[in-house]
Amino acid sequence: MISHPSRHCMVELQALPSRIGQVRRIVSAQLRYWHLDPLIDRAALGVTELLSNVHRHARPDKSCTVELELLVDRLTVSVRDHDPRLPVVADTTDVAPLATCGRGLAMVAAMSESWGARPDGDNGKIVWFTLPAPSTAQRQPARSPRPMAEPQPVPRLTEVQPAPTPVAAAPTPVVAHASAAAPAPARSAVPG
Repeated sequence: MISHPSRHCMVELQALPSRIGQVRRIVSAQLRYWHLDPLIDRAALGVTELLSNVHRHARPDKSCTVELELLVDRLTVSVRDHDPRLPVVADTTDVAPLATCGRGLAMVAAMSESWGARPDGDNGKIVWFTLPAPSTAQRQPARSPRPMAEPQPVPRLTEVQPAPTPVAAAPTPVVAHASAAAPAPARSAVPG
């Protein structure tokens, strides 16, 4: 019996700003499904940085593939694009303190166990990073997509006693009705 099989997920997309948020949600959902909740924030941050680099720098197009692969104790996240130029890590001392870009790969390096880039034949490159996967005992259970509603009480049949009547009036029969507005479920008269 394999106690922790390999798992794989792949998404093909155009690295456009509107799609990056969608891929973050896909990565988060996949990691929840695999019970890897502790890795969601770092994986989502890393994939955002890699896709942003494809959006800013990749030529001739922005098409790419994001892959998640879970092996026994390690999650690998990779982005494959069609630009053969390997990324260069910027010297963060040269980046202005309030700059909004230029630190992406340095951030990926800081938050991951390992990272790298390699040519992908003549058709582009793969940039990847790894995160240590918690053991099965440390994994959090998957979250429910929405909380379950509290069970509501089933309306019960009650007897209504008639109000006292004047002596001359005929007796009023006992009437059964539901105590709530919703109809009560049908019940069998045969004892079960």
